[in-house]
Amino acid sequence: MIIGVTGGIGSGKSTVARLFGELGIGWVDADDVARDIVAPGEPALDAIIERFGPEVMHEDGTLHRAALRNIVFEDANQRVWLESITHPRIRERLVEHLTRLGAHSPYVLLVSPLLFESGQDALVDRTLVVDVSEAEQIARTLARDHVSEQQVRAILAAQLPRDERCARADDIIDNSRGRDDTRRQVLALDRQYRDPIT
Repeated sequence: MIIGVTGGIGSGKSTVARLFGELGIGWVDADDVARDIVAPGEPALDAIIERFGPEVMHEDGTLHRAALRNIVFEDANQRVWLESITHPRIRERLVEHLTRLGAHSPYVLLVSPLLFESGQDALVDRTLVVDVSEAEQIARTLARDHVSEQQVRAILAAQLPRDERCARADDIIDNSRGRDDTRRQVLALDRQYRDPIT
C-alpha cells in the first residue's frame, strides 16, 4: 500500500515522514526527486537553462533554485512550462523508488507538497494531509527558508487551498500541538495502515 503524504509549505510533512521512518516505514520525498532530476547532466536542467539562460545556473553548473523560483512564482505561464518539463520526470523516478521501497516495507509513503496538484495522488492508495494554520505555515517557512513573506504567500497561492486539500484527504494529522501529539497520531495511523482490514 502507498500512502500519499501532503500538506502546505511549512506544515511538517518531513517531520511526519521521519516519525513513520522511525517505525520502519520506507518513504520517498518528491522534493528530493525534484532536485535529482535537475542535477548537472540531467535533460531537465539542460531544458531549463536553454529557456531561462545562465542566470538560473550557479558557476559550478548546478541549478540556481532561488533565481528560478523568483521567475516562476512571478509568471504563472513560466511555472506551467517548468512543471510540464519536470513533473513527468519526477513521476517516473517516484514510481521507481516506490517499487524498490515496497519490497522492504509493510507500506510506503510518497511525500509530496503537490500530491493533488500534480496528479501524483493517482499513484497512491490513501492520502494523508499534514495540517497547520496558514499563519503557522508562514511563520515556519519564514524561519526555515529565509525567504520573503511575499514569496511564501506566492507559494501558498500556487498550492491547493487548505480547506480543499483537507476535504480530499483520507486521513489528517494536526501538526500544530507539538511533536509528542504528532507522534501519537502517527502511531495510530501506522496501526491502521499495517492492518487495514480491522
